[in-house]
Amino acid sequence: MQHAVFRTMATTDAKLERFAWLGDGLAAAIWRREVDIAETTYEQPGHHTLSCYLVGGYGVHRDDAPGSYGAPQRLCALPDWHESRWTVRGGLRMMHLYFMPEHFTRRAIVELDREPRELTLQDRTYFENPRLVQLCGDLLNQSWQDPNQMLRANELAHESISELLRSQHMIQSGQRLRGGLAPLVRRRLHDYIEAHLDQNITLGALAQLACLSEYHLARMFRVSFGMPPSAWVAMRRLDRARVLLKGDLPLQQVADACGFADLSHFSHRFRDATGMPPGRYRQIVAA
Repeated sequence: MQHAVFRTMATTDAKLERFAWLGDGLAAAIWRREVDIAETTYEQPGHHTLSCYLVGGYGVHRDDAPGSYGAPQRLCALPDWHESRWTVRGGLRMMHLYFMPEHFTRRAIVELDREPRELTLQDRTYFENPRLVQLCGDLLNQSWQDPNQMLRANELAHESISELLRSQHMIQSGQRLRGGLAPLVRRRLHDYIEAHLDQNITLGALAQLACLSEYHLARMFRVSFGMPPSAWVAMRRLDRARVLLKGDLPLQQVADACGFADLSHFSHRFRDATGMPPGRYRQIVAA
């Protein structure tokens, strides 16, 4: 199923130059437009979009932001909840990166020490961010078809989302957080998990650390972390494995450092998550 912004673009005069699913539910598209004048409207698409102008765009503006026009290397952040109407004149070439809100907010705890439910993407039109422009350029230079380059494209997409989180997040307006863990307890659990990924982490140990019953810890953990304890730990183990595989640590030691029962279990879980065994992943990222 295509993203709503993609479907909207497909109903216009825009020509799709390239499209690819990049893995993990991420997708990218390159669009070209050449028109005398046209309008495009987005209404609460339900997903986030990062737009990067590659060529032209000088005659494109958002109707509720008069006087501000597109240009190469200008960026737009279109959150899942936004509504906008655009007037398009002349030619342009742009990249879209499509991703779901959870791709954005699940990084909140690790990168910003905030709960996922607190944050969303800002609605920004024509902002500048050299790092994001560089990442979009690097993504553009990947083939999106070759399996090796597809892995690199996936990593670039994730890096772009992290940069967006750091530079373009905002606190959800009008939201009163109910339930969940106190910030101090959430940090304590996060730090404990990070320090013990190489060991067996039990719900009982986490509950004791939080001074809660196992039942209440599981419920409150899901509220504050956005997923159950087991899923969070599994995700962080795989995240650590991706980092360690960029070095020269033997695969068995990588498996041990990430808390997998044995090399076979590590290989199976890693293949399920990335589509390739850890040894192949290492070859590609080291190339």
